[in-house]
This record gives sequence, structure tokens and C-alpha cells, in this order.
Amino acid sequence: MKKYNVAILGATGAVGKEFLNLIEERNFPFAELKMLASKRSAGKVINFMGKDYTVEETTADSFKGVDIALFAGGAASQEFAPAAVKAGAVVIDNSSAFRMDPEVPLVVPEVNPEDIAKHKGIIANPNCTTAILLMALKPLHDIGHVKRLIISTYQAASGAGKEGMEELEIESQQLAKGEAVEPKIFPVGKLPKHYQLAFNAIPQVDVFLENGYTKEEMKMVNETRKILHEPNMPVTATTVRIPVYRSHAESITVEFDKKVTLEAARAAIDKFPGVILRDNTAEQVYPMPLDTSGKNDVEVGRLRYDESVENGLNFWVCGDQIRKGAALNALQIAEYMIEHDMV
Repeated sequence: MKKYNVAILGATGAVGKEFLNLIEERNFPFAELKMLASKRSAGKVINFMGKDYTVEETTADSFKGVDIALFAGGAASQEFAPAAVKAGAVVIDNSSAFRMDPEVPLVVPEVNPEDIAKHKGIIANPNCTTAILLMALKPLHDIGHVKRLIISTYQAASGAGKEGMEELEIESQQLAKGEAVEPKIFPVGKLPKHYQLAFNAIPQVDVFLENGYTKEEMKMVNETRKILHEPNMPVTATTVRIPVYRSHAESITVEFDKKVTLEAARAAIDKFPGVILRDNTAEQVYPMPLDTSGKNDVEVGRLRYDESVENGLNFWVCGDQIRKGAALNALQIAEYMIEHDMV
């Protein structure tokens, strides 16, 4: 099998580390591996598969000879993605920088793999909540066209990276000892004002926009429409941060343009790749963040008819946003391209 030169931008962060875990787990065919990060992290040594790699500071010249550049996300994408493409690499980017660019495919491989072929050097990974949502929604959209979509999310601390996870752990320990906490991370916004996440729920993920929604909520709206090629689909979202380390949860209400039975919905979800149906309320079987943390598959349960509308369903979804919501989805895009001789 042909092997490829791979660069990971953001190799020392939570998503970057997950890239490495998945490359080893999935036996991804790499020849050379380049670890890139900010100047602050340059010089760190990462041992991967028995070999020491020195993290390099990212520059415009970092991508010479690179076939596939996996960007973990952040402000660096806007600066370095064009340089990577110019050097001949295909960029698979986890940031929001290019998601709504009409020239850049926004892809969940199980949902719209055909869009990958349209790339001009950059392929965007959707927001983590969007990816998890669409894994559950696509099989239903295929059997009953979605007329309206309502989403409420319950997002883990890891959505803010390793610093978010560390803050939740520190706060939990401090509160257990009866000590005062000094929040520094949540919510991530424009104001220098932060709230305790431990034993709390914060109804703000990202900054507020003029319409009263947060940027995270509008990402879900706009990205869902783009990936499904449904520019006029009515979508609304509320995103909430909860004190969970990993794995996002979502409560989803779908109104279809025709009747979709529970039996048909369960059958469609059950056979969709990357999704596990965990739906037996008689035995208290349903998805939970704890059970999906560190797992590749998205889990769906609590399926029931929405009694407030004629053709509606309600269901509950959990998925590890560092895996399927970020690193795994990006690596699956690369795997698809390799499988179809697109690199």
C-alpha cells in the first residue's frame, strides 16, 4: 500500500493527540509524520509508535513534501492553510475558518462523501455538534424529508480543549475540599467574565451574536444546511455547556413532511455506518456521555413520537466530539481520499 507524508498542525492539543491515537489504531498509511504547533510548543518531544518526534514551529514553509495536512483547528488555519495548499498538500481543517466558503466542501464522510471530490485543496470538518447531529439525522432524512429541526446540546468541557478539561477537574477537586474556585475558561466569550462549570450548566457556548444566538448555535444551523444541501431548512439550536469531561449529548426534535414510523426510524438508524442504536427504555438503555467517551460511534436512543406535531420524532444522541466530532471525521476524509485515489 502506498504511504503518505502527513503533517499535524496542533499536534500538542487535545485534537492533535487524538489524531495520533487514531492514526495508530486505524493503521493509517503514513510514511513521514511532521508534528507542528505554535512557537510556544516548539521543541517538545512526542513519542509516537516507538519514535521520538520533535514538535516544530509552524511556518509557511512547513508543508514542503507533505501530502495530507491535518489541521486540529484554531486561528492558525486561516494563516497556514493557503501555504499548505500552495506546497501541494490537501488540507483537512477542523477550524471554522473555511466551513461556509462556497469553494470549500464541508464533509461528514458517511453523509456527503461525494462533496470531497469538489475540493480545491481544502476540505472542512464541521463543528463537532453538527457532525454528531448529522450522523443520527441523515438516515432519517433519507426516509422522510426533514421539514423542521430543533436541537438542544449538552456539551462537554473538552469542547474547549485540554484547558477546559483541566479547569473542570481542578474545580471539582477544589469544591470537594470546600475550597473556592476561580473560573478562567467558561464561557469562552468576549467578556472577561467566567462561571464555574463544575456542578453547573452554562447556556453559552461561544460568543453571542446580534440575533441572540451564539456563534456555536448558528454554526449548527448553517453547517447542517450546507452538508445536507438544504439551504432553506428551518433549523434552530440552543447550546449548553455541562460538567462532563468528554462526549457531547444532543436532544433532537424533527418534523418530517410525511409520517415516519418508529420502526422505520430505528431500522434506518441501526443500519447506518458509524451509528449504534441504543434504544430500550424498558431496560433503561439509552446513550450517555460516559459510555461514548473515547468511542468512535455515535449512539442514538430515546426515540419517540413528538406528540406536539403530526409527523415528528424526538430522540437523544451522544458522541465523542474529539473523535467523531473532530479527529476521526478528518481522518475518515483522508482515508476516503486514499481509497478513491484522490491524493
